[in-house]
Amino acid sequence: MEYEVVIGMEMHVELDTASKMFCACPADFFGAPPNTRTCPTCLGMPGALPVINARAVEHAMLLGLALNCKINTHTFWERKSYWYPDLPKGYQITQYQYPMCYDGYLDLDVRDLSAGWSDASYAKRVRIRRAHLEEDTGKLTHANGASFVDYNRSGVPLLEIVTEPDIFSAHEAYAYLSAIQDIVRYLGIASGDMEKGALRCEPNMSLRPKGSAAFGTKVEIKNLNSLRAVRDSVAYEIRRQTEVLNAGGTVRQVTMGWDDARGVTFVQRDKEDAHDYRYFPEPDLPALDVDDAWLAQVAARLRELPLAKQRRYQSDYGLSAYDASVLTMDRGIAEYFERAVAGGTAARAKTVSNWITTDLFRLMKGGATIGEVKVRPEQLGALVGLIESGAVNTTTARMVLEEMYASGADAAAIVSARGLGQINDLGALRAIVEEVVVGSPSQVAQYLAGQEKVLGYLVGQAMKATKGKGNAQVMGGLIREALEARRT
Repeated sequence: MEYEVVIGMEMHVELDTASKMFCACPADFFGAPPNTRTCPTCLGMPGALPVINARAVEHAMLLGLALNCKINTHTFWERKSYWYPDLPKGYQITQYQYPMCYDGYLDLDVRDLSAGWSDASYAKRVRIRRAHLEEDTGKLTHANGASFVDYNRSGVPLLEIVTEPDIFSAHEAYAYLSAIQDIVRYLGIASGDMEKGALRCEPNMSLRPKGSAAFGTKVEIKNLNSLRAVRDSVAYEIRRQTEVLNAGGTVRQVTMGWDDARGVTFVQRDKEDAHDYRYFPEPDLPALDVDDAWLAQVAARLRELPLAKQRRYQSDYGLSAYDASVLTMDRGIAEYFERAVAGGTAARAKTVSNWITTDLFRLMKGGATIGEVKVRPEQLGALVGLIESGAVNTTTARMVLEEMYASGADAAAIVSARGLGQINDLGALRAIVEEVVVGSPSQVAQYLAGQEKVLGYLVGQAMKATKGKGNAQVMGGLIREALEARRT
C-alpha cells in the first residue's frame, strides 16, 4: 500500500536576553562551568519567587508578528508538571490555555536540495497553531553509566512554536526549519544555533494511506539539532513506519531519539498526552497584559524577512533564485549587498552579486564573517564601477580586491599607486597586437586554415605583454582584424 506522511512541527527557540525568563541569572550559559549560572529561583528552592522577563515577552511578540500570528493581549502562566532530573522544580512554568501568539502562518519556498541546488520549487503555507513562552530545562549528559546534570540552561527563555499538521515530506520539514532559523536571526532575537541547542526541533509525524483524511498514530522525534538531522530522521521514520504497516504491524505512539552516527531512530519512551502534565495556573506570577502602545512599539521593529527579500531581489534585480537565496541567507550579507548596489541598475546588481558570491566568499573561506571584512560595501561598489567604466579589467580587479581585503584601501587608490589602470589606447594596443601576431606565425597559419580557437591563445599572449592591463575585448577585435588582413 502507498502511504503519505503528515507532520506537525514543534520547535523550541532559545531567546537572546541578558537574563533568564524568571530570574536575574545570566542567560549566556554556553561554555560556562556547570551549575555556575543558577540561583534559588531557577533551581526551584522553596520560597523563591519568579519575575517575568519583559524583553523575552517582546521577542516572543515580535516573532509572532513575523509569523502572521494574533497576539494574546491577556494571558497567564501555568505549571506543567513532570519530573525529570533536568527540571529541579518538578514543573515547568509555561503558557497553555492562552499562548502569547496563535493562529498564524509561514509561507515557504520548498526545494529538494538533497541532490544539489535546483531552481525548481513550489510555494507552501504552513499554519502556526501557537507560539508560547516558557522556561528551558537543564542539560543532561550521560557518560560511563552515569548521568550528570547542568542547571545553567534551566530557566533560559524559550519560545515553543507549534504548527498544524501541514507538512507532507522531509523536504518541507527541512524548508520550514530553515525558514524559522533565518527569521529569528533576521529579527535579532535568537542565534538559531542548533549545534549549541539554541534551536531544537521535534517533528510529530504519522503515516496514512494515500488519499485518506484520517491521521495515523503519531510518533515524535525528539530534540533534533541540525537541519540535516530533521530531513534524514523524517525520511528514515517514513521508511520504518511503512515497513511496519506493510508487514501488518501497528505503529506505537512513542517518543523517538535520532542516532545521527547510525542514521536510525530509536525508542526513548511512551509519548505523553496533555492531560499527563496536570496543568494548573502558576500562583506566583500575575497575569500578563499587553496594551496597544507596547504592541505597536514591538511591531515597529519588524523588518523585511528573508523570503520577501529573496523574491524582491529576483523581481527588481533579475537575480537567479540561487543567487537571491545565497544573498539572503544571512542578514549581514543581504545588507552588505544592498549597500554595495545602492542607486545602481539591475545590471550593476547582478555584477555585485557575482563579486560577493564568488570572489569575496572565496577570500572569506578562512572563517571570516561579513561583518569582519575590511572591504566596505561601498568600496566593492566602487570597484565594480571601475570595471564598468573600463578603468580596470576583471583580471586586474580581482588582484585589487585581494589587496582591498587585506588592507581595506580604496580600489582607485590601489589602482593609481600600482599603475594598474587598463590600457584602452587603440594605438598602443594595436602596436602590441602586431608584435604578438608577427611573433606567432604558427598560430596565424592555423587561424587562416580555419582554426579560430587560436584566437584565445593570441589574446592571452597580448594580455601577457600588457601585464594583464590590456582591454581584452578590444585586443580580441584588433587581433582578428590583423589576422584577416593577412588573407591573400
